[in-house]
Amino acid sequence: MKKILTGQTAIVTGGAKGYGKGIATALKARGAKVWITGRDEQTLKRVALELDVCAVHADVTSTADWDSLFTTIMKEDKRIDILVNNAGAGIKVASLDEWADEEIIEAVNVNLTGTILGCARVARIMKKQMSGTIINISSVCERQAWPGYAVYSAAKAGVGQLSTCLYVELRKFGVRVTNLIPSWGSTNWAIAAGLPGRSANDDAKCIQPAQIGELVVTICTLPSNLEIQDITLWPLIQEVIPL
Repeated sequence: MKKILTGQTAIVTGGAKGYGKGIATALKARGAKVWITGRDEQTLKRVALELDVCAVHADVTSTADWDSLFTTIMKEDKRIDILVNNAGAGIKVASLDEWADEEIIEAVNVNLTGTILGCARVARIMKKQMSGTIINISSVCERQAWPGYAVYSAAKAGVGQLSTCLYVELRKFGVRVTNLIPSWGSTNWAIAAGLPGRSANDDAKCIQPAQIGELVVTICTLPSNLEIQDITLWPLIQEVIPL
């Protein structure tokens, strides 16, 4: 396997589980120095050891944690080439009137505000470098409408528009911004949001973390004069009946 990302430093938020772990694995395999973050410190340390990557215990909704993360990485590596804003959570799936205010704020913070905070900080670094790739992991919920997903969908729609605006702002500095829009994945998202899990057979037909990792590598290794603004990934098992 060619080490086509050798010498590059990458951050993957929510990097210890699901898509994040798949992304970190793929970037590491291609030679990047990878830093993963997450709120579950025990799992974070175990996965960092397993993948031979660096780990920083951090919550994307915390400005102090973001500042500490970037200070640590810049002190050690002097640059950041790739930021994958993967951290997110469904919190729950229910009609909007069934959500408590605290749950709404938490969902928006973890799915949108955290991504904005990370992008703002890495943009300052990448503009000085005149290079870099930002990949924001959104969801097909930003473009589709299903009952019970209003809060999550609104937050992810914000991620999509954030990515578009950042592309316009950063293009002249050689910085690329991609909005990666996956659907059903072989992750614990549904269970964490209170939905029933899929059968093993159906789960195997969903988007696999390793597959999303390979797609991220493809985006990061495009010729430097090219940009993928957004890309939507569906598993064939999922039937979609739009509004």
